[in-house]
Amino acid sequence: MKLIIQIPCYNEEETLPRTLGELPAEIEGIDVIETLIINDGSTDRTLQVAREHGVDHIVNLPCNRGLAYAWATGLDEALRAGADIIVNTDGDNQYCGADIEKLVRPILEGEAEIVIGARPIEDIGHFSWLKKRLQRVGSWVVSRCAGVDVDDAASGFRAYSAETALALSVRSEYSHSTETLIRAARLGIRIKNVPIRVNAKLRESRLFSSMWRYLLRQAGDIFRIATMVHPLKVFGAPAALFFLLGSVGCIRFLLFYLNGSGSGHVQSLIFSAIFIMVAFILAMIGLVADMISGNHQLIEDTLTRIKRLEVANGVERLAEKPNSRRGPREGGESR
Repeated sequence: MKLIIQIPCYNEEETLPRTLGELPAEIEGIDVIETLIINDGSTDRTLQVAREHGVDHIVNLPCNRGLAYAWATGLDEALRAGADIIVNTDGDNQYCGADIEKLVRPILEGEAEIVIGARPIEDIGHFSWLKKRLQRVGSWVVSRCAGVDVDDAASGFRAYSAETALALSVRSEYSHSTETLIRAARLGIRIKNVPIRVNAKLRESRLFSSMWRYLLRQAGDIFRIATMVHPLKVFGAPAALFFLLGSVGCIRFLLFYLNGSGSGHVQSLIFSAIFIMVAFILAMIGLVADMISGNHQLIEDTLTRIKRLEVANGVERLAEKPNSRRGPREGGESR
């Protein structure tokens, strides 16, 4: 059983040594533990620091592509390296490395395919009251969209089984943590939350410049992902509401008409017609989106099969040289 711990990095020369130093050297049930650094176009000494600390695998992206791209590139490289379980953590040492054992345990015991490290949000001192509330609200919204309980939707401290990593693909350049949860729930992948610890903050977050910008971008991504995964739910509910409003207006006009005073309430009929037309348009959009979603799922299934073949070929090549230890790898990997 091989565990690969991947760490997307962008200018982490100061924090990376501490992050690597906290990673577990052994875990019961795991035969091999290796590290993987995705250097996302860093302009400092991140790459040199990774080499100096003996990182097993290095993917060096020539320019900054963003956290979502680095995360996905890391999953692909870890699978090619023969990982059975993949853990993602941050290079800023936010998460407690010793808790990686908590993440992999449910996968080893067959209880889950994705394990999310849930931070103690209320106890994190550098989180403002507003940020704590937004974190809770965001997790609740994602839970409703995904249909599973998610304690900390924004947590990047997660473990994935190899089969799950093969099935996951993301389109978002920003909210990959949210998108993967909604997609995983749709595929019936078992998700579990485990409480984890966090370390003292070493630097400010680089993911967003302001809380409100982050909130708006997250809300937009959640809506887009939900529309892609559950189009009938997204468009069906407002279509039903508009149809109901239109029906009420029609009934109101009909009652007045039967009483002989319908000519004075034509405006009710006009508004009702508008509401019903809007309901029809939303319903048609929902049906078309559902067909597109079905085609997208077929494409994802095909991509999963292709990735499975690529991984199998890569593992076979590694098995041909059992006595040679694989060194760091560099290069711009593409998804």
